[in-house]
Amino acid sequence: MASINLTRNELGSYTATNERGGTVPVGGGDSLDFSPVELLLVALAGCSAIDVDHLTSRRAEPEEFAATASGTKVKDADGNHLTDVVVTFTLRFPDGPDGDRAREMLPKAVQMSHDRLCTVSRTVSLGTPVEMRLE
Repeated sequence: MASINLTRNELGSYTATNERGGTVPVGGGDSLDFSPVELLLVALAGCSAIDVDHLTSRRAEPEEFAATASGTKVKDADGNHLTDVVVTFTLRFPDGPDGDRAREMLPKAVQMSHDRLCTVSRTVSLGTPVEMRLE
């Protein structure tokens, strides 16, 4: 089971706390704090980046490793949501046999993350229902 606690600091400003005590400021999009939509994109990119990093770095340490995530916010008959969500990886490995092995593994690692490893993208892709409750 995974869970977080979100507390209000003031209107439009919140703090998310995980079970280990880590915190992330959350805002409504009008401050430097990450908005919930941006945090979803962070979760998508971060989850897959961890998978890809573990699978490729066994072969060679990357010289460059970055991931970007983007999506288009829309309001339609289905309500507010994102469309055209894309996670893009930019990785560079050193020349030589180890780098060659990492480069060869890279497309497989991205596909494995998408198809079965990344809990975040799998949850979004499967369309997992979300229940809202009041206490």
